[in-house]
Amino acid sequence: MPDSLGTAADAPHGSRPEQVYQRLRDLIVQGLLAPGSRIVETEIATRLGVSRTPVREALQRLQQEGYVMGSPGAQQSRLTVAPLTRDDVYELLNIVGVLEGLGARIAALLPAHARKTLVRDLKTLNGEFHRAGKATPIDHGALYDADQRFHRGIIESSAGPRLLSLHDAVKPQAERYIRLYISMLTSDIRTSVYEHDVITTAIDDGRADDAELAVQVNWRHAADRLSKVIAMAGERGSW
Repeated sequence: MPDSLGTAADAPHGSRPEQVYQRLRDLIVQGLLAPGSRIVETEIATRLGVSRTPVREALQRLQQEGYVMGSPGAQQSRLTVAPLTRDDVYELLNIVGVLEGLGARIAALLPAHARKTLVRDLKTLNGEFHRAGKATPIDHGALYDADQRFHRGIIESSAGPRLLSLHDAVKPQAERYIRLYISMLTSDIRTSVYEHDVITTAIDDGRADDAELAVQVNWRHAADRLSKVIAMAGERGSW
């Protein structure tokens, strides 16, 4: 268990189980709790300075959402951080594509003035994404950030509470893969920039079907690229 756990106070405000959940999820997404590593309830409670009850509640939620897993018949203390696998990433990224595709469809149906504002922001973010990908050396942090804000901008511009909740639950799981493998995904930035342009133009034109499909294709291609990378680099934590 890493020293980087910090305390529950490091997490966003909210109830104690929510704070513990946010802290543990952030550590898993950032790779500070490695895929396949053991999660011991008592150790987490001690490190975070909380009782075992909020830790247990947080771990149950993380298990339901797929961040941690347990062996059949194992007790809570036998939980491990979910591995990173080809099958998992393919499913996750395609689910994200469906959710964000729905967001893009709704965005394309916004009033013209709202679409124009969104499109201006998306073009700016795609420009930042392109510049980060062309930098020497490639600025992976800026690349990741611009891509995240591009996709999040579509969702936040249009989604209702249910879609936002689903996106918030699934997208960070996909982020685990993107963060870890991003340095191996930067050989074809131009394709991603082009796909972002296709999404932006469809939203700008109010073409809802095309906007939805363009987002789904973008994520499907990302899933294909990540699957190939994992095939070469190996799965993490699946031993």
